[in-house]
Amino acid sequence: MPAEPEPGINFLQALIRLVPRGEAAVQAHVAGALRALGCEVEVLRYSPGDVTMRDEFAAAQSLAAEPREAVVARLRGSGGGRSVMFFAHPDGEAVHGTGGWTHPPFEGVVSNGRLHGWGVSDDLAGVANMVDSLRLVVSQGGALRGDVILASTPSKRHARGMAAVMQHGYLADAAVYLHPAESGAGMREVKTFAGGQLLFTITIAGHQPPTSEPDHTAFAHLGVNPADKLVLVLQALRALDAARGARIRNPSLQDAIGRSTNLLVSGVSAPGKAGRVPLECVVTCALSFPPGEPMASAQAEVEAALHEAAAGDDWLRRNPPVLAWLSGVTGAEVAPDHPLYQVVSRAVQDGTGEAPHVNVLHTSSDIRVPMVQQGIPCVGLGPLGGNLTQNGRHDEWVDVADYRRGVLVVAGIINGWCR
Repeated sequence: MPAEPEPGINFLQALIRLVPRGEAAVQAHVAGALRALGCEVEVLRYSPGDVTMRDEFAAAQSLAAEPREAVVARLRGSGGGRSVMFFAHPDGEAVHGTGGWTHPPFEGVVSNGRLHGWGVSDDLAGVANMVDSLRLVVSQGGALRGDVILASTPSKRHARGMAAVMQHGYLADAAVYLHPAESGAGMREVKTFAGGQLLFTITIAGHQPPTSEPDHTAFAHLGVNPADKLVLVLQALRALDAARGARIRNPSLQDAIGRSTNLLVSGVSAPGKAGRVPLECVVTCALSFPPGEPMASAQAEVEAALHEAAAGDDWLRRNPPVLAWLSGVTGAEVAPDHPLYQVVSRAVQDGTGEAPHVNVLHTSSDIRVPMVQQGIPCVGLGPLGGNLTQNGRHDEWVDVADYRRGVLVVAGIINGWCR
């Protein structure tokens, strides 16, 4: 029996080189490659604001406003088999600050076993993996019984590409999200668990003293400093965090990190000049919550805590803190005994020589989208990568050997699920 051809990186390098020409050029190249493999291809144009979401929201200022395009391909099976949908996102960070790169950001240079390029690990490698894996399956011959759907879908800044694809009728028995892993495990890790998360701000009003003097220090006792009231709000949030941490217990999260929910105060700002009482103080927060807890319940707890804090203070009672919800996503998970995880686990072991482990620490992972929006079980995996530009790093990379293993793994998933 002839040996399987070793997966290459030419297609991934081609995507990197197209980045300066824009997302549309990347998507056009993906569509062309999928047509060449015999797929039915649709370029789906949609507006993120028109996509209806279940148990997920984003404030208008957080939501991508411009129309977007998703490339969706279907390789039809002969019938009677299970279908699978793979998805990844072609949209990366806006190109800026490339002067700090030590490797050319748009050439796909390989150095010390790493392929470098703008967006290669977030998430051009995932997009290329879909195409390269299907190419390998087609080259092996033999009919698949179930359909294979590949979706190159915008995701960043609440672009809602995968939800739009499913609302246009592309559904499957299972889904796999392809995205490189920064955890250091690469293809040995499978994401089966996505925690939910709420992002919000709390604005506390103040009152400046009755003076026309530009400096308020001498008159500070005649005003209301929102920084003083901030203490009460922070105490309420800290108490809520402690109560939730003691009450809410998810076995997977407890085993991994000893905690199932957290309320993070990530920033405090009070615009103004030194020597003047600020007009307001803004607190920025994030709340993680496990699968199974309704997002609305977590929101209600935050609202109740703020109401209680305001009730105990005369100023806050008359000027309640203003809570603004920025975005929210609901968690979801796939059990280790689910048929999808069993197929993925075998494919990982066959493709890497090692049994995978489950990572449950990916809050807001896109694996949630098929599960929450359409009830489709979904897991995620990807090769080792790092130095993401979205994290302010440079020389973003993906491990070449692990990328090649990833192509073998995804091909194994297709064969194990659809034949």
